[in-house]
Order: sequence, then structure tokens, then C-alpha cells
Amino acid sequence: MKRALYIIWQIVWGLPQSFLGAILFLAIRPKRYGMFKGAVVSTWPKSSSVSLGLFIFVAENMVRKGELLSDPHAPSLRKLIAHEYGHTIQSLFLGPFYLLVIGLPSVLWANIPALRRKRNRTNMSYYRFYTERNANWLSSRFLDLDIPR
Repeated sequence: MKRALYIIWQIVWGLPQSFLGAILFLAIRPKRYGMFKGAVVSTWPKSSSVSLGLFIFVAENMVRKGELLSDPHAPSLRKLIAHEYGHTIQSLFLGPFYLLVIGLPSVLWANIPALRRKRNRTNMSYYRFYTERNANWLSSRFLDLDIPR
């Protein structure tokens, strides 16, 4: 029942990001995908991971051969899937505002060269930014996983 509500809420309240996620999923036609707590988790040919409503796209280079994308206990995926699932929870709360409040700032934080240099120069954690810190907090709050921080 919880998963059904999660999916319905993501489709209705989180329509913009779930729609973008569905388009991206269909466009990349991932070779590997699975379900995790209602979210569709798939690989994609990028070096970073992203969440769009119902869809979590995991960097192909982060997944070891033989690991299932639906297994949050897989060593290379444990923290990553939990973190990205935290973003899907943000999507549940913020609905159509997710892309402006979380998505855009998160993409900018991850990709602007000056911010990357600042993180490297000051040894600042990527997860210190509010969008990422909150995703980790939500995942630890809503998942029955012992996620190392």
C-alpha cells in the first residue's frame, strides 16, 4: 500500500520531475534497471547520479558487475541509492517546486567549475550543501538501512 501511494503521489504531485524522468528513461533505454521502494532505479552513461520523481539514474561506473540495482545492500550502491532516494522524498514533499528548490541548485552545486574548485580547495564535502545534506537526512529517516555518513 505504501509503495502504491508513493507512486501515485510522485505521478500526481511530482508530475514535472516524474515526466522528465520517464522521458529520460525512455530516451536512454537502460540495459540495467530495477525497483527500489517504488522508485525505478536504472543506470545511465554519465559520471554522476540524479533523481527525477519516480526515477533514479545511477552512474554506470558506480555499479559493479553482478550487483542488482534493487539491492540497497550492494556495497557500491548502498550509500548512493539511499542518497538518491532521499531526493525522491524531497520530490514527494515539494511536488512541482522540487525542480526549482532542489533540482536546479543541486545541478549547479555539482557542475559549476568555481564551486567544484572551492570544494576541492577547502576540502568541503559535496554533501554539505542543503539539497544534499537534506537528502541524506531524509534517507536515514525513511529507510531501514544503516547508511554510513
